[in-house]
Amino acid sequence: MKTYVFRVQLEEEEDGRWSVWIDALPGCAAWGYTKEEALEAIQDAAEAYVEDLLETGEKVPDGEAEGSIPPLVTVAVA
Repeated sequence: MKTYVFRVQLEEEEDGRWSVWIDALPGCAAWGYTKEEALEAIQDAAEAYVEDLLETGEKVPDGEAEGSIPPLVTVAVA
């Protein structure tokens, strides 16, 4: 099993929602009404993103999460 760890960027918007994205996965972004909801949404998005890359034979970018502070997203694939 291979595990990928990505650093997450999280920002509260003016309207109170939370935007979240992963710089290492271009276009991988989500949002939520709460921080927890946004983090759950980016977890799902990252899993789908990595699965798509692997299915098409593309390289999964290095998440550069070594020593990073949370929030982090972990994606494990068989």
